Amino acid sequence: MEIRVLRYFLMVVREESITKASEILHITQPTLSRQLAQMEEELGVKLFDRGTRKIKLTNEGILLRRRAEEILQLVDKTEKELVEQDEQVEGKISIGCGEMAAVQLLPELVDAFRQKYSRVSFDIFTATADLVKEQMDKGLLDIGLLLEPIDMEKYDFIRLNIRENWVVLMRSDDPLSEKEAVTAKDLSALPLILPRRMNVQNELASWFGSYHDKLNVVFTSNLSTNSAIMVNGGLAYALVIEGALPFLDQSKIAYRPLIPPLTATSVLAWKRGQPFSLAATKFMEHIQCFLGIGKP
Repeated sequence: MEIRVLRYFLMVVREESITKASEILHITQPTLSRQLAQMEEELGVKLFDRGTRKIKLTNEGILLRRRAEEILQLVDKTEKELVEQDEQVEGKISIGCGEMAAVQLLPELVDAFRQKYSRVSFDIFTATADLVKEQMDKGLLDIGLLLEPIDMEKYDFIRLNIRENWVVLMRSDDPLSEKEAVTAKDLSALPLILPRRMNVQNELASWFGSYHDKLNVVFTSNLSTNSAIMVNGGLAYALVIEGALPFLDQSKIAYRPLIPPLTATSVLAWKRGQPFSLAATKFMEHIQCFLGIGKP
């Protein structure tokens, strides 16, 4: 399977037409059709349902599209990094992070770094720690700002001296907002939104204790922003990290801490033994110097 043909495939998927894709790619329609047919023969699967007006993907085609996008993203990233390996530090550093208080470190870190290396730009990818780690493992992200608990066996990391506090989101006019803090018993009979990460759910299960089996979980969600929308709609109460809520409109949504308190830590991490661009390597050194601590 050639990289060039994968690009052809994705162009056809985007345009939903071999004719339109061939015009954009500046190759003839028969040539493009032949390339796609050869790829289907090589893979032993049918990738397209060729209708009269638009081309649609089969289930196998949908899987290939997802993998092709990842492969080409990695190819493009590698090509850029190879070009950047010279004395002039430039390029793009990709950072994955969740919605949490530790993100407030990034502006200061990035600003200080760009004062030295102004030709370096950054790409911020927002997701849960599990998804960020998955992208790091594939080489699609350089650095992850991860909320624990998470398996760090394959990574170099710096544990940050920032406590992430768990809170409950509710509407501002909700009776529960009159309490200073919320207990497991308070929440046991209410509709809830829990984080999607299983490791975090296990932490919350320990906090709920004997009330856990009685919980009414209506949603799971991977980002607090969408949870807040559901809360505002009156559908449920959400358990989220307080640091995910710096710009919350408290005229609509309130939050209260858990009692007993439940906290978590976060880490800045990168894959051990993975080759990085010069820019990413310099940034990792900058992180350690900036925070005044070495590698664990």
